[in-house]
Amino acid sequence: MRNLFYAALMMCQISAMAQDEFNRYFHDKVLRFDFMLAGDYQKTTVYPAGMKEEPFWAGSFNNLIDPFGYGNFRYELYDSLSNKLIYSRGFCTLYQEWQTTAEAKIMQRSFYEVATMPFPKNKTRFVLSIRERDGSFSKLYETMIDPTDYFIRRERPMNAVSTRISGNGDPNTSVDIAFIAEGYTKNEMEKFRDDVRKMAEVLFSEPPFDAYRDRINIWAVEAVSDDSGTDIPGENIYGNTALNSSFYTFDLDRYLTTQDIKSVNDYAANVPHDNIVVLINSSRYGGGGVYNYYSGTTSDHPLAPKVFIHEFGHGFAGLADEYYTSEVAYEEFYPMNVEPWEPNITTMVNFDIKWKNLIGKDIPVPTPSEKKYENVTGLFEGGGYSAKGIFRPEMDCRMKSNGPKGYCTVCRDAVKKMIEFYIK
Repeated sequence: MRNLFYAALMMCQISAMAQDEFNRYFHDKVLRFDFMLAGDYQKTTVYPAGMKEEPFWAGSFNNLIDPFGYGNFRYELYDSLSNKLIYSRGFCTLYQEWQTTAEAKIMQRSFYEVATMPFPKNKTRFVLSIRERDGSFSKLYETMIDPTDYFIRRERPMNAVSTRISGNGDPNTSVDIAFIAEGYTKNEMEKFRDDVRKMAEVLFSEPPFDAYRDRINIWAVEAVSDDSGTDIPGENIYGNTALNSSFYTFDLDRYLTTQDIKSVNDYAANVPHDNIVVLINSSRYGGGGVYNYYSGTTSDHPLAPKVFIHEFGHGFAGLADEYYTSEVAYEEFYPMNVEPWEPNITTMVNFDIKWKNLIGKDIPVPTPSEKKYENVTGLFEGGGYSAKGIFRPEMDCRMKSNGPKGYCTVCRDAVKKMIEFYIK
């Protein structure tokens, strides 16, 4: 009993020390850095677009340095006096996906981007890096940020009604998910809130989220659209919606995204949030998810709950697609001589850092896709859009298909680690 008491006391002391560290460098609010990524399949240039103060820091006071190494981009904050790294995050963007398409080899494009971080008290050095094809990071852009700069906009967030749908936890020790309405008119906001409740229950029924229901806050932000639905360019269907979402991203009919990340973040600023879900008012099949960017799904297709869990796996935990037979726009998305950063696929270049230790001694490696190996952790060939050379942990998983199975053991473990990162 005494040992438990001292352990609890020590945890409180550690938490207090971490809080002191946060208070030394940051205010309890958000600095938002907006920028453009522009280039082609080989070259990327950064153009700053402005900074903004936002009211709600939802992240942990303790875990300020990203331990995962996920993402195709990374931004870091360094204290200007000590040169100490005080904050970092990895992320992905639609820009990087576009770089792997055929179009990127014949033209240049630009994409709007947003980086958020706790608001610094003193001058800091902001460094933005890109992951090269060999897996290493190289610096793209660097600038000094003065928190007293009067060009940092201190305007109120975009006016939007917001509702806490589920959870009553402290945002700094919870996972806060902001659902943003897309393609819902003013008269459809009751439907939007009901749709968010349905998706919340889908999330809470999926392991490992089911074990953390009391540590997850769900928010609904009412971005009002003039028209219902979303754009479907391949069928000449267009609507005036708040977030400018569209099917046929990179000319794939089922790929539903928005490139208007500025508006997405403008609306999300109304609530504390660690992750964003764009909920699109449509009965059509489709969606998309990008790590630490946003996840998107339609509301009313019969498979929407499964699509939501799949896309949220991308957006929240950095999980890779495990399928390899569906049409994609990417060309050589994963170099075969580099270990992917995603936790649920491997090229075997450095399998030791993945799930090798979870494979039983009696399981053959590679593992045949045979019935006797269903629901077994092994090494199954096919994943990451390639039938050969890339391997996944189990025969089936929500990151591979819309079948009856949810996340596999490896994906559940990755999601759990991400939840723990936010709530501690």
